Amino acid sequence: MQAPPVKDGPRINDEIRVPKVLLIDQHGEKQGVMPTSSAMEAAEEAGLDLVEIVPNADPPVCKILDYGKFKFQEQKKKNEARKRQKVVEIKEIKLRPNIDIHDYEVKQRAMNRFFEEGDKVKVTLRFRGRELAHPELGMKLLQKVRADFEPIAKCEYEPRMEGRQMIMILAPR
Repeated sequence: MQAPPVKDGPRINDEIRVPKVLLIDQHGEKQGVMPTSSAMEAAEEAGLDLVEIVPNADPPVCKILDYGKFKFQEQKKKNEARKRQKVVEIKEIKLRPNIDIHDYEVKQRAMNRFFEEGDKVKVTLRFRGRELAHPELGMKLLQKVRADFEPIAKCEYEPRMEGRQMIMILAPR
């Protein structure tokens, strides 16, 4: 046997099955604690719905309002919140242990742009061939990167070897 589908959102009208509720009318005025049946009658007289606003209170708080309009307003609030949130992306910068000064400056400018946009930066240092014999050079380079970005970024993931590459993650302050 299958369980009945769970309804999301507040309970309305006949779904409210508590003996007494604290009623707020359509004008936002508190009417006091009353039996659920008389609250339902008041909602019907106004031609609106009885909506349970605070179900965990004792007694639950119910309000007389137009449920369709209420749902629409809630949806608009959710959409506004979604618009305002920033998704943090992780951008990757790839370096080599014996990088030239100019090449390093180009990568540095790109990292500055990423931090201004509010993104995290994953610095990947690739070792090839005999470079793997000198991981201390890579560590020195990553420490230099970290020192250069100390005022605008914090180190979220310390530099460490993972196979043939050394990885560090920086996040904007």
